[in-house]
Amino acid sequence: MNRRRKEKFRKNKSCREGLMPNSKPNIWKSLDWTTVILYVLMVFMGWISICGASYNIDNPQFFSLSTRSGMQLVWIGVSAIIIFIIMMLDKNFFETLAFILYGLIILLLIVTVFVAPDIKGSHSWLVITPSIRVQPAEFAKFATALALAKLMNMYEFKLLTFRNFTVAALLVFLPILCIILQREAGSALVFLAFSIVFYREGMSGFVILTALLAAIYFIIMLRYEGVMWEMTPVGELIVLGIILALMLIILRFVFNERTMSKYFTITLLIAIIASYISRYFININFVWVGIGLIVAFSLILIVFSIRNIIWKYVLVVVFALLSIGFMFSVNYVFNDIMKPHQQQRIRVSLGLEDDPAGAGYNVNQSKIAIGSGGFLGKGFLNGTQTKLKYVPEQDTDFIFCTVGEEFGFAGAFVVLLVYGLFLLRLIVLAERQSTTFGRVYGYGVVSIFFFHAAVNIGMVSGLTPVIGIPLPFFSYGGSSLMGFTILLFIFLRIDYARKEKG
Repeated sequence: MNRRRKEKFRKNKSCREGLMPNSKPNIWKSLDWTTVILYVLMVFMGWISICGASYNIDNPQFFSLSTRSGMQLVWIGVSAIIIFIIMMLDKNFFETLAFILYGLIILLLIVTVFVAPDIKGSHSWLVITPSIRVQPAEFAKFATALALAKLMNMYEFKLLTFRNFTVAALLVFLPILCIILQREAGSALVFLAFSIVFYREGMSGFVILTALLAAIYFIIMLRYEGVMWEMTPVGELIVLGIILALMLIILRFVFNERTMSKYFTITLLIAIIASYISRYFININFVWVGIGLIVAFSLILIVFSIRNIIWKYVLVVVFALLSIGFMFSVNYVFNDIMKPHQQQRIRVSLGLEDDPAGAGYNVNQSKIAIGSGGFLGKGFLNGTQTKLKYVPEQDTDFIFCTVGEEFGFAGAFVVLLVYGLFLLRLIVLAERQSTTFGRVYGYGVVSIFFFHAAVNIGMVSGLTPVIGIPLPFFSYGGSSLMGFTILLFIFLRIDYARKEKG
């Protein structure tokens, strides 16, 4: 009898509190508030930085719509409305309409190529009014992440099949192509961050390794361009040495092929003999020695693969031959395909050219601003480099230098710490998703934010080439803020959907 009374009391209590078994949890209580707080903190710090970067002593207003700080408040307000709308949508809305949203954004990107005016050399902005412009590329990021998540969530989808991998890659490269046609190479490069998603979903680490090596080859070839060791180009020799070493390492330690040890010994003997002949008899171009060794190893691996029907060794051959082809293409791509201003930026970034009044001006002034801040900074609105407008684009792409000058090392460290916590939290949320759709979209969000933060702070500090991408939630701009807000809060809505029933 007492047991029945207790059960009846619990049911009545559930009814009073609105907690019937099939009811939905309160969205504002179930939302991941850790991420929301970090978001609000970054938006607030970003607005303070924009106030400092755009402050004009002749018009000392922070809230006027004639100032960038005032307009940023408008975009913050619009973003808040967008957040509310996203959180009120049905839990299946984004998964159901993922491909439709992606198609609409691609169509908008194509239209932008033809109708957008030329603004600073690119056709990436749709002008609504003289004071309001929209950059569709910023919204293509969440649409691409949704499309990838929808694709990879399909029944029995396996990324490693040729067909599925090709379709997934096309989803990423289509917006890249459209944005390149808009002459906005920096925004296009952001989409390469989705390689992190591919890796998380099973893509071989060799693909990422190959991309990393391509960057290393590119830098080496440019750094040692024209440098000779007797008859041997030094750049090509170093790259070929790296290729040979990696072939042996992969075969010995990754594929556990012990017979490769003798091939390593043969390589050393050939190198010693070639050095002896070059020193005492006739000069030898060691590039051809290296290519000969790589080709010989490749033939051995092909024969070995055919005899034993082990095709994974062919991947090593493909890697080696593609590496050689890429090595010989670097100078052509750099000198004949890249535009002069792109060449100059890369040379300045690699320290091959000093151009403090030209391509290196922005970065030099930015580093001066950051360095002048010291440990605690000069104080809010007291930065001389930013107030005197020495740093171009200081409230957009170069906003981080304002943080460094006005708030010093301590302020810059706090910004980096908040970003680090933000990214770690997103990874936690992505890993706890109960569906492939949620996990893939989550890692898409992580990838985009990581790429933007790493490259933007790197270029402001002179560590990476200047490609003109904003710092999320800090840089001025309505498209940027709204695009990143939509990207993030769609993920938080998906995360909340885990707790919904029915």
